[in-house]
Amino acid sequence: MVSRPPTFCPQCGDALETTTIEDRERKYCPGCERVVWHNPVPCATVAVVDSDESAVLCVERGVPPGVGEWTLPGGHMDIGESPEAAAARELAEETGLEVDPSALEILDAVSLPPRNGKHVMTTYYVVERAAATGDLTAGSDATDAAFWSPSEFDATAETFRPVHEERFRAAAAVFDQSTSRAPTADLPTQRIQSESPD
Repeated sequence: MVSRPPTFCPQCGDALETTTIEDRERKYCPGCERVVWHNPVPCATVAVVDSDESAVLCVERGVPPGVGEWTLPGGHMDIGESPEAAAARELAEETGLEVDPSALEILDAVSLPPRNGKHVMTTYYVVERAAATGDLTAGSDATDAAFWSPSEFDATAETFRPVHEERFRAAAAVFDQSTSRAPTADLPTQRIQSESPD
């Protein structure tokens, strides 16, 4: 199993051939007699919402892709890590805020088209600001961290990373009417976007 289109077998190093399995082309190693699966990479992202201001915690990217663009805290899952734990870890690394993974609620799940052959499957979570602890400080690959409402952001010349912008706006509205509202009520899952987050 690999995250980008394979050319050689990761087991023996032989050049791969193409075969058809279940009406789909797959890469196959004739020496090992095995299919080399090309699978999506799991990622997790979290939107921390200040319900009093309808504002969402965002970070400014300091590394490619999208240097200088604003986005939601998130990234790749580690081996043995649950999506909730990954989202909480990325939040702490990029913003200094900590949340209990059990406090996170699913906002959306999105399958993204490939970027440089890499497919990404991202689970988006949402949590209220009151559930987070710590001091807000940009870290890891973020150069800034701040709460933005959609209207405040729209009044600036800043750019929001397209792959996350829809969830930024959806998250800002999650707690508007009632904290008991299901976060996924207005967002269908498995939506396809135009680019990968990393």
